[in-house]
Amino acid sequence: MSSEGFLKEVQAIGEKFLLKLQKLPKAEPVEIISFSVVLLFIVTVLVLMIIACSCCCYSCCGCDGHPDSRHRKSQVRPAAH
Repeated sequence: MSSEGFLKEVQAIGEKFLLKLQKLPKAEPVEIISFSVVLLFIVTVLVLMIIACSCCCYSCCGCDGHPDSRHRKSQVRPAAH
């Protein structure tokens, strides 16, 4: 998919979303609740993705962007009997 096609698709989705928001005050309670649940789900997924990415980057790169040697995995060897 070209970037131009992608931008048109994002614009179409944005327009549908704005249209849905404009119709929301006149909507039935069930439609308002379902729209809120979908919106809450999308926001939750985005927040969890941001948290996961930030934790992953922090644990492997540290704050300054350099790899952190303290968190290297060491091999566990069986004890000799």
